[in-house]
Amino acid sequence: MTRVVLRGARWPGDVAVEDGVIVAVGSVPPRDGDEVVDCSGDILTAGLVNTHHHFYQWLTRGWAVDDGLFGWLTTLYPVWARLTPEDVEAASAVALAELALSGCTTAADHHYLVPGGDDSVFDAIASAARRIGVRVHLARGSMDLGASAGGLPPDSVVEDVDSILASTVAVHDRLHDGNRVVVTVAPCSPFSVSTRLMTESASLARSLGLRLHTHLAETLDEERDSIARFGRRPMEVLDELGWIAPDVWVAHGIHFSDGEVARLGATRTGIAHCPSSNSRLGAGIARVRDLVDAGAPVGLGVDGVASNEVGTLQPEMRQALYLARQRTLDPAALSPADALELATAGGAACLGRSDVGTLAVGLKADLVVWPGDDVLDVLDPLAALVLGPERRARHVLVDGEHVVRDGHLVGADLTDLRRDLVQRARRLWPSG
Repeated sequence: MTRVVLRGARWPGDVAVEDGVIVAVGSVPPRDGDEVVDCSGDILTAGLVNTHHHFYQWLTRGWAVDDGLFGWLTTLYPVWARLTPEDVEAASAVALAELALSGCTTAADHHYLVPGGDDSVFDAIASAARRIGVRVHLARGSMDLGASAGGLPPDSVVEDVDSILASTVAVHDRLHDGNRVVVTVAPCSPFSVSTRLMTESASLARSLGLRLHTHLAETLDEERDSIARFGRRPMEVLDELGWIAPDVWVAHGIHFSDGEVARLGATRTGIAHCPSSNSRLGAGIARVRDLVDAGAPVGLGVDGVASNEVGTLQPEMRQALYLARQRTLDPAALSPADALELATAGGAACLGRSDVGTLAVGLKADLVVWPGDDVLDVLDPLAALVLGPERRARHVLVDGEHVVRDGHLVGADLTDLRRDLVQRARRLWPSG
């Protein structure tokens, strides 16, 4: 197979790729037969890793824009209940296309709405991922605690525990390959699932060798709900259920006490930090600096674009840096290099991957070339990437193969994908 040399990047230099793997970093003299990609003045990084998303929400951007989490959810649950697998595939294709164009090579999708138990929706998501070319960690999400049983979601969108567990096994058997499509087990949140679903999901995941994911400590409403129902804080409940562990990563993780931060670090439980979504919903600011210092893996997440209408990962680096400094009132709380670390190696650690997230020899050639033309005057190239203008990737490679070339998707036409999405989204709008 032809060796590809990405040559002349301002940072960190050249990178050579062969057979889908990084084989050299730094100064790489080209040799006869190499395919040389000119990256003069550009910035080259490992592919970004998105640790938390809801692809289907591309169909419901701009809803409930002035609500907090619980009000936003109660507005949208009935709308989401109307989605078909074809709708979800269309939304997933746009979500993954936008992610790829913003430098994302691995994305975790948490899909927890399965009306009527039709789990072909997961095949639809996997199909979209294969079309766009991005690795997907596909979370078989679930809810079993409807409003009639004291939960937040309407009964029409919940499933029973036995059906959820059987479907999870079936989805794993159909789709999981451990590399490009990785299935995870992901009951939705403490206020939409039963303790039985949490414990049996954990047992099932561990028997299959899969990771676990859920929402945790996102809002103070969640905390109040947990204390009212269980007499304990949300993380205390999850810890008792065996969910604070190194094979788990949780989404948001905003409202943790000092003791909980230490416990997360000691157990190496991961946190998907979703700074733009948290800000949009007024949920709070995660203790990123404290969590990283405690030893917890922390990555970045776009979250669903019904609560982050941008839907791209690169801007989350800047937002994470800004919020860390705002929370601590310390301009050194998070540096541009730290923000990039969250978006790459930190995210890979959350997903339990040691083969992506770093520009290192022997790792998978998941790479991004960022155009540097307009920031050649910026002293620090990482500051240019994180603090400079938002940008699309010039090239994106997954397993050494182009997913984005010269700023355009290789496997799909974004205009066509968006045209289909618009028609589907407008079908959901209130009439009159």
